[in-house]
Amino acid sequence: MAKQTSDTSDRILDVAERLIQTLGYNAFSYADIAKALNIRKASIHHHFPTKAKLGRALMARYRQRFGEALAAIERRHTAAATRLRQYAGLFQSVLEDGNRLCLCGMLAADFSTLPRAIRAEVRGFFDDNETWLERVLAQGRTQGSIAFDGPARRAATRLLSSLEGAMLVSRSYENPCRFSELAQGLLDDLAAA
Repeated sequence: MAKQTSDTSDRILDVAERLIQTLGYNAFSYADIAKALNIRKASIHHHFPTKAKLGRALMARYRQRFGEALAAIERRHTAAATRLRQYAGLFQSVLEDGNRLCLCGMLAADFSTLPRAIRAEVRGFFDDNETWLERVLAQGRTQGSIAFDGPARRAATRLLSSLEGAMLVSRSYENPCRFSELAQGLLDDLAAA
């Protein structure tokens, strides 16, 4: 029975993630999830009594999975420039899958209306990413493969913000190639001469 409960919870989270990435947090309801999964709303409430609890569980899972993806990049690649290309590829793959946006990018758009706990998770996601990027950028500067002015933290914030913005602009054109061109330009600007 526990396995079935876990499977149902995961399926609910999968649908909620896709809905948020395409519509936003405030634009979907439990009725949308129930329809997509062909279950009753009461089943969703059994797993996630409130939308805030659903959002919090979704954020915890998203942050964990993204953290695992960053760890995998670090295991597979030692060059900072390659790590940054792989990082940009994470965003690219989301955009290519149904013109979706980064979950936290979409949640940031709804930020002022989100429950406090979800806001904290969104900020945590961005903090996690900036910390990882700061480390990779500093490594690249030490390796001599990456160049930027000022502190690595500022360059990390700029890069993350630019990639999130590039997703938004590319989505409005329904053209993931636009994102890859913008991301490549950002990475080229960081390449040491």
